[in-house]
Amino acid sequence: MKAKAPAQKSAGAFRTISEVAGELNVEQHVLRFWETKFTQIKPLKRGGGRRYYRPEDVDLLKNIHHLLYSEGYTIKGVQKLLSATRGNLSARVQDGLELSGAEEVETPIARAVEKNRDELKSMLDDLRAMRKLID
Repeated sequence: MKAKAPAQKSAGAFRTISEVAGELNVEQHVLRFWETKFTQIKPLKRGGGRRYYRPEDVDLLKNIHHLLYSEGYTIKGVQKLLSATRGNLSARVQDGLELSGAEEVETPIARAVEKNRDELKSMLDDLRAMRKLID
């Protein structure tokens, strides 16, 4: 007997922790941990503590996942960004917009680029000084 594929849920349907974890490709304990770090994540809890995530919770979790795993943010960096954007990460993540108050949040990549820029500027200054000596 062949098992039936699970029915596709509508976009507005609530999701269980296992469904969200599967969609994000993370373990369930990661989502529970994120709930402790990001107060904006507020799944409904039913009898026995079973979690049900609203569509807006799932969107927020997707954005947090993207910032942590793809953009290299730390949890503290995402917390600052959430605070600066009043919990609305969608515009920042999807459009790559810099939102007021969020500029001070640096990613590891941004720090590395800035460090390399400073080193290159120093090398260029050295090369210019050497050129003056030989001209």
